[in-house]
Amino acid sequence: MPDQDRLDAIALLEADHRKVEDLFVEFKAAKGAAKKQALVKEICAELLGHTVIEEEIFYPACRGKVEDGLLNEGYVEHDGSKVLIAELLAGAPNEEFYDAKVKVLSEQIEHHVHEEEKRSDGIFSKARAAGIDMDELGNLMKARKKALLAEYKTSGIPAPETRTFTGHTLEQGEPVDEIKASV
Repeated sequence: MPDQDRLDAIALLEADHRKVEDLFVEFKAAKGAAKKQALVKEICAELLGHTVIEEEIFYPACRGKVEDGLLNEGYVEHDGSKVLIAELLAGAPNEEFYDAKVKVLSEQIEHHVHEEEKRSDGIFSKARAAGIDMDELGNLMKARKKALLAEYKTSGIPAPETRTFTGHTLEQGEPVDEIKASV
């Protein structure tokens, strides 16, 4: 793992991506509810800290220098993941869809990472080409993430905030077990 103190903004975000990818691999191999729940808590904390620094610091620094469409997709992808994160934080490993939610979250994150890290068309390459000061941005992001993770450790992981979803009230349909039983 690279020395976090020496990373510029993009290297820091890429290191976050690798860490979460490794945690998803660990989850896939994990046995036992306690181990799975601990890994999910760590995954969720890492992802939420990562999204906050991107949304509060990195993406705003890119506005006007990277296409709005790419940044807007990033925000929406974050919000889609936050829905699953909220479900996982409120759930437990013994619930029927817990592992499926982790799997789908990992797939969403894999897609998001691919979009950000594309060689010439990704947000990271476009931001670097725009001449944004990645060292200064990296310092701001490191400090904010460190504070967030410390807060999560002492106060718990807060409910995720969405920035692009409008808060529709969704109807809770029949549970899957009841649908299966009526067929």
